[in-house]
Amino acid sequence: MRTSNPVLSRLGEAAERERSAGHAPAGPYGPAAGQPGYGQPYPTAEGYLVPPAVQPMTVDDVVVKTVALLGLTGVSAVAAWNLVPDSLLGIAWIGAAMVGLVLGLIISFSRMAHPALVITYAVVEGAFVGLVSKSYEQVLGYEGIVLQAVIATFGVFFTMAVLYRIKAIRATPKFQRGMYAVMSGLFAVMLINFVLSLFGFSTGLRSNGALGIAFSVVCIVVAALSFILSFNEVEEGVRLGLPQRYSWMAAFGILVSLIWLYLEMLRLLSFLQGDD
Repeated sequence: MRTSNPVLSRLGEAAERERSAGHAPAGPYGPAAGQPGYGQPYPTAEGYLVPPAVQPMTVDDVVVKTVALLGLTGVSAVAAWNLVPDSLLGIAWIGAAMVGLVLGLIISFSRMAHPALVITYAVVEGAFVGLVSKSYEQVLGYEGIVLQAVIATFGVFFTMAVLYRIKAIRATPKFQRGMYAVMSGLFAVMLINFVLSLFGFSTGLRSNGALGIAFSVVCIVVAALSFILSFNEVEEGVRLGLPQRYSWMAAFGILVSLIWLYLEMLRLLSFLQGDD
C-alpha cells in the first residue's frame, strides 16, 4: 500500500500487519493475550478456522465522530458563554486557549488515536470559542457577528467538500508539501506576533487595517484549503484499511480546521463591520 503521506503509509503498513496476524492490538482497542481474538483462530459455519479481522475505519465512522465532536464543542461553547461572567472573560479564554493548544500539539505529534484526549480537546476548545464569541458579540458590540461567522464557516466547509468530491482541487504530493509549509509558516508568524504583543509591540497583522484584513484573508484561504488535506487523509485512511480507532484522528483534523476558520471569520467580519 502506497500513499504520498508517509505517516499514513506507516499506519497502513501497521494495519496490514495486524490483519496478517489476525488480531487487533492489545490494550483498550483490542483483546489481551490469551483471550479469544489474540492470534487465535475462530470457527466458521463451514468448519474452517480463520483469524478475526481488524475492523477498518470508514467514511461513516469519521462523519459520526466529527458530528459528535462538533456537538460537544457547541455545548461547551454555550455553557461557557452563559456561565463565565464578563469580568473573567479575558483570563478564562486565555486559559482555555493555552490548554487547547497543549492538547492539540500532544494529539497531533503523537499521531495515535486517543479518544479521551480528542473529546477533552473538543470541550476545552468549545469553551474557548464560546468565550471569544461572547467577547465579539456582547463586549465589543458586533451584533449578529457570531451567526454570520457560523454560516460563513460551514458554507466554506461544504464548498470545499464539493470541490474535493468533484476533484476540482486535488491533494497532490506537491499540494500537500506546500500546504504543510504554509501552515507551519503562518503558525510561526502568529506565534511571534503574539509574543511581540505581550511586550506592547504591534505589527498590524491582527489589527483593523489593510495589512490586518489581508492577513485574515490569507488565513481564511489556507484554513479552507486545509480541509482538502483532511478529506484526503480520510480517503487514504479508508483505502489503506486503517483501524477504526483512527477515525478519531481524522475527525480531530476536521474539527481543528473548522475552529481555525471560524475564528478567522470572526476577526475578518469584525474588521469589515467597524474599528477593532
